[in-house]
Amino acid sequence: MGFASHIVPGGLLSLFMRGSRRQRTIAASLYALMLVAGLVASTAQASPRSHQVQSAMAATPPAMNCAQAAQLDVTGVPGAPASVISATVVAATDNSLGKWEACRVKGLVAPQIQFELMLPTKTWAGRYLQTGCGGFCGNVSYDTSAAYGCAPLTDGTFAVAADNEGHYGASATDGLFGADPQLRVDFGYRSQHLTSLVAKEIVKRFYGQSASKSYFAGCSEGGDQALTEVQRYPQDFDGVVAGAPASNMTALAVFDQAWNAKAVLDRTGSPILSVNDLAGLHAAVIDACDTLDGTKDGLISDSQSCSFDPKSIACPAAADAPSGFCLTPVQIEAVRKVYGGVRDEKNQLLYPGAQPRGSELNWAGWLIPRSQGTLSNQGGFAVNTVRWLAYPGPRPSLSLDDIQFTEKSFREITGRVSGIYDSTNPDLSAFRRHGGKLIMWHGEADPAIPPAGTIAYYQAVAKQMGGLARTQEFARLFMLPGVAHCNGGQGPDKFDALTAVVDWVESGKAPKSMMTSKVSTSGAVTATRPAYPWPLMAVNTTGGPVDQASSYTAQPRRSAHQTTDWLGSFRSGYEKTCEWVNGKWVCHKGKA
Repeated sequence: MGFASHIVPGGLLSLFMRGSRRQRTIAASLYALMLVAGLVASTAQASPRSHQVQSAMAATPPAMNCAQAAQLDVTGVPGAPASVISATVVAATDNSLGKWEACRVKGLVAPQIQFELMLPTKTWAGRYLQTGCGGFCGNVSYDTSAAYGCAPLTDGTFAVAADNEGHYGASATDGLFGADPQLRVDFGYRSQHLTSLVAKEIVKRFYGQSASKSYFAGCSEGGDQALTEVQRYPQDFDGVVAGAPASNMTALAVFDQAWNAKAVLDRTGSPILSVNDLAGLHAAVIDACDTLDGTKDGLISDSQSCSFDPKSIACPAAADAPSGFCLTPVQIEAVRKVYGGVRDEKNQLLYPGAQPRGSELNWAGWLIPRSQGTLSNQGGFAVNTVRWLAYPGPRPSLSLDDIQFTEKSFREITGRVSGIYDSTNPDLSAFRRHGGKLIMWHGEADPAIPPAGTIAYYQAVAKQMGGLARTQEFARLFMLPGVAHCNGGQGPDKFDALTAVVDWVESGKAPKSMMTSKVSTSGAVTATRPAYPWPLMAVNTTGGPVDQASSYTAQPRRSAHQTTDWLGSFRSGYEKTCEWVNGKWVCHKGKA
């Protein structure tokens, strides 16, 4: 469904961005009332459905068959020499993306960018979609996590591509590819751009015409890829969906995730917290903060407004038996470290966010190792990053104990490689001039990437791009309560941002809200709730059932005025491009 756009008046925006705390609160409340006045909510259907016009567009037949596609020569694509490895027909019944027949093209862009492209044989409507990866990638897969119920996708109106981000990986945390400097930059910024060049050329030849509109959608590292495209290659895509972006990748993987991994281990490497402790800790957090967002529903919609202190559930003195769940002094210290965020010797934050309160049920595996003697996911990413990606050459013997949380270490490592891996430039002017539309989203209970970091980046974009109102003309952020990393968690995690961005690009209908749903393993919808553009959130103001979208209206979040001071910054001009020149590996400042 598409919605009309809404712009904040200049005077109100000025108060919201620069006024006193009381003025900002009043301005945010007025903005919420203005937004609510124009909102059209519908709960007649259990799950969101795409606008029917989008999937009813006239289909363009192929100009060749799939066997001919296997013979295409794409070695001459400028800057992206490639080859088609195979092309085979996939029956509609065997297509995981939807019930449409496709020609599956597999190919390779030099040196190791493996890609796959699904070309509809009967239903293509002129659109191109590329999806991103997760973790360190290393394989080809399609990410449709933000396209629940997207008819244009399931009906086959898109040609759909994905790539392995330039290397093969044995697991999502495998950083071995970083031993090769070329594979580092392919992972850092090149792979999705080159894939788009080659895939679009194949689309053009297969159908006899170019795609009319191009889209990118990804979450986690795929969200980083999405923002990399917006910042470095703004002409590649017309609409972009960036979920839970690992865009501040250097500070995240080296410092934030290492800090969390070490915080929950004792000196022997044994977990201080067990998986069995998470339910009790989470229950205490919910008891303390559930109603701060205006709705008692077992979820925290504004994690930045929750200041729960684990000391409040400290175990009593040894002589007294605990009456319920409690934390020991060592456990309290560990949880405080996790909630407090990674800090240097001067207590300065090294990442613009920390583990959100309310995410505890999602810590298993991510923060808390699932078995003795193994690393958590965060520990695995941190170790692989410092071994293979953070220094000029490989250092395979490094461990968590070798990571120093100091200003010197932070500036050395980020200064060396953030220009390759990060996508934190707040200047999106070129993307806006291109007419591009950006939807960002993040789960408030994400255990892998702090949602506060995404909010901090969006605030920097708003400041750079002329304020919140002007930014909302082309870029909007949605925060999803109770949602874990890219999906799952306790809150409604199914939604269709892809149709929303298609409506925005092709019909000029900016998303005033998005419907989210909780779906059981049997496919039954058990809860629905609207999500609103930041700084708004859904609050049950009607007293209706908490699991029905009709109970909610848009209200300002308490933390909207908060900003995060950290040792880094969101700025332009930090990017690097690297390549072999006369047998030497050379890096210089610049985006491309």
